[in-house]
Amino acid sequence: MIIKNLIIIAFLLIIASLGSALFYMVKNKGQQQSEKTAKALTFRIGLSLSLFILIFIAYATGFIKPQGIGAKIQQQRNLKASPSLAP
Repeated sequence: MIIKNLIIIAFLLIIASLGSALFYMVKNKGQQQSEKTAKALTFRIGLSLSLFILIFIAYATGFIKPQGIGAKIQQQRNLKASPSLAP
């Protein structure tokens, strides 16, 4: 549950960073505003990379498990690969 909350918070921070970059880009066209826009976008890239690494580590350690179509396909492949384990 903690991992899911961290992922949600990271997504919200990424969206907030994109919003602030848009605000700085639209507000003024000066040098200082360009620097603020670049910093906001750089922060977003760092957050996105950190989020990707967090999700990868959480998946690798088993804290999160895939759900949906991909998980069902993988489950079917596992059943076909080892029929002795099928119910």
